Amino acid sequence: MNNPTQQPFLSHLYELRDRLLKALGSVLVIFLGLVYFSQEIYHFIAAPLIAEMPDGASMIATDVASPFFVPIKLTIVLSAALAVPFILHQVWAFIAPGLYKHERKLALPLVVMSSLLFYAGAAFAFFVVFPLAFGFLTAIAPEGVTIATDIGSYLDFVLKLFFAFGLAFEVPILIIVLCWVGITTPESLSKKRPYIIVAAFVFGMLLTPPDIFSQTLLAIPMLLLFEVGLLIARLYRRKDDEQEEE
Repeated sequence: MNNPTQQPFLSHLYELRDRLLKALGSVLVIFLGLVYFSQEIYHFIAAPLIAEMPDGASMIATDVASPFFVPIKLTIVLSAALAVPFILHQVWAFIAPGLYKHERKLALPLVVMSSLLFYAGAAFAFFVVFPLAFGFLTAIAPEGVTIATDIGSYLDFVLKLFFAFGLAFEVPILIIVLCWVGITTPESLSKKRPYIIVAAFVFGMLLTPPDIFSQTLLAIPMLLLFEVGLLIARLYRRKDDEQEEE
């Protein structure tokens, strides 16, 4: 005889399975739509480096299958990135019924904001950081050294930077959530601002190429977004206090 208490648990598992399948399905649909253009997509991502390479230099493929698999890998990653809004919608639909009304009012904007901030971080890396970083790295090549970057190594490098800047741009979300759940307060974070400034530059040093331009271009947006997160956290808490007084 089935235990009645197991039914809700099983229904949640079935719903979770369906949500995961829909999320994976969205990635597959986008991938099938983009895979035909995988070579063009890779060329677009490689353009910042190609523009900075000396005349006559080019990218190379040290593995026989790299010209095929590297663009495919990039297309898979791009498909997953483009599917993030739909994936987050599935996550939201799964957890929303278990949230209180005031939690739903904050969680939904955070889901939307986190997607936009991640895309903004990736765009900032591509349009601002890449030209400066690759210009610096190609300019300091020793005399007599021919620059010929492997396409697989380049992809791994730029994906790391995309992730680093996308993650760095999530700072406001992190601050809002930490204050929301009571782990810290805006006032406490304000007092720790000198340490956070140092941490931002250390984070930039670890996740960007070894030049001061890239490190600074990661640290400065993080610090600005830190201030934005503090402001939103203060406004949200003030609104909650006013509602409690009413």
